[in-house]
Amino acid sequence: MRRSLWSWVRVLGGVGILAFLVWRLGTGAFLDGLRLIDGWALGAALGIGALTTWCCAWRWSLVAGGLGIRLPVWTAVVHCYRSVFLNATLPGGVLGDVHRAVRHGRDVGDVGRGIRAVVWERSAGQVVQAAIALVVLSVFPSPVRAYLPVAAGLVLLGGLAAVLLARVLPNGGASRWARALRTARSDIREGLLGRRNWLGIVVASAVVVLGHLATFLVAAHTAGATAPLSRLAPLTLLALLAMGLPANIGGFGPREGVAAWAFGAAGLTAAQGVSTAVVYGALVLVSSLPGAAVPLIRRISAPAAAPEPAA
Repeated sequence: MRRSLWSWVRVLGGVGILAFLVWRLGTGAFLDGLRLIDGWALGAALGIGALTTWCCAWRWSLVAGGLGIRLPVWTAVVHCYRSVFLNATLPGGVLGDVHRAVRHGRDVGDVGRGIRAVVWERSAGQVVQAAIALVVLSVFPSPVRAYLPVAAGLVLLGGLAAVLLARVLPNGGASRWARALRTARSDIREGLLGRRNWLGIVVASAVVVLGHLATFLVAAHTAGATAPLSRLAPLTLLALLAMGLPANIGGFGPREGVAAWAFGAAGLTAAQGVSTAVVYGALVLVSSLPGAAVPLIRRISAPAAAPEPAA
């Protein structure tokens, strides 16, 4: 019951944000940018999407290999394309990742380890994205620049507290918490910080963040934004960070809300921020369309069942 209630709260949160934006800005902020999408923008989204999907698959393959489960990169690419498509079309924005985690876990006979591989892979990507955002928001003018020292201090204190807590908590014992702590330590050491893994994970994550940033800039250009890159990049990263919030509908919701606020605070217009975010969502959906063909291809390529012998 609690899970069902939380699912409804997340969906209603995204709907509430979108409804508020429509009430304040009208439907034009959502529809005007979509009318301006052209072939160049769609081609750029498909190309960038292919690169970022491959990098996500590579990162996932590295983490899974570090945890001791085999995952060829090409297989990971297929799963990632389907995951991106499901994330872009279903509420919550994470159901595609849940699907690929469980599916891969069943394929290798260890659902728990399959789920952990996706959790650590996504976590690594979020950490790298936050680090890049912190640097960009510190270097270029942004609405949150004055608050970054406080935010950086809180992040540093939180990281130190987590490390100290991991050291203080007992490593032995058979309790659930002790087993979870041992598993987390082992996963981080082998899956993320392994000698053959960490550099590839960082590089893949950085390329993914830059790909999302490039797609958002294409969306801004398509929606008519003429501000320079140094002005748009910080606003873009704020909107991308908002996409991590689970209260969305296929990615729509917090992203549009933060984009409206960030563009308005930076001297642009809130309507332009919403239009840019909506165009970005449409471009991401287009770039994920190869994932919609995955179930169809699997169904066609699956061997037909042998006919039953006649009685």
